[in-house]
Amino acid sequence: MSDSSPEVQDRRTTYHHGDLRGQLLSVVRELVELHGPEGFSVAEAARRAGVSTAAPYKHFKDRTDLLNALVSDAMDRLAMHMARERDLFPAGSYEAIAGIGRAYITFAKTEPGIFRLMFGLTEGQEDDDCLQKKGMICREIVEKACADCLGKDASTQAVTLAAYILWTSVHGHAFLSIDNKNKAEAQELNDWDFLMTVTRGILEASLRR
Repeated sequence: MSDSSPEVQDRRTTYHHGDLRGQLLSVVRELVELHGPEGFSVAEAARRAGVSTAAPYKHFKDRTDLLNALVSDAMDRLAMHMARERDLFPAGSYEAIAGIGRAYITFAKTEPGIFRLMFGLTEGQEDDDCLQKKGMICREIVEKACADCLGKDASTQAVTLAAYILWTSVHGHAFLSIDNKNKAEAQELNDWDFLMTVTRGILEASLRR
């Protein structure tokens, strides 16, 4: 996307000082999708937003802080989508759990650059308490759905283990899908069929323990 694109031109004409933080996050989100988290600079983001190179530092300490803010926003959106898809189905059903997985996979396919940023080894994320808490919120959505299905408390080992196995299965499928590592299988396997198969297999195995 060049600087002369209509999208960038519109951004420069509609920018106002009260929205600088949100504008910068929007620009960086686009740049991450275009070039990956390592493929842009704060100066480039400022230029695309139509502000001085010093302006971003009024809201972000440095490049890492800006990227962490982007991840924080993405975690909020992911949790919202997961909860929304879960609520389309009865609590305690396999479909509710599969709905959470569908939201996860859809997010990965829609925003692959952001998804990689969220779960990659990005500097500073492991030390950011806010990001860790938001990651826990996403995890708790899965654990609560599993608890409802298994009829157990969310803190029990059976629930946390089932939730972990489900998460890692869906996470792996999501990454393989966006990295085009499973083209043949992806063409043959519908995401929903995959999710229902995995959910049923893992939860029924947990019930037999």
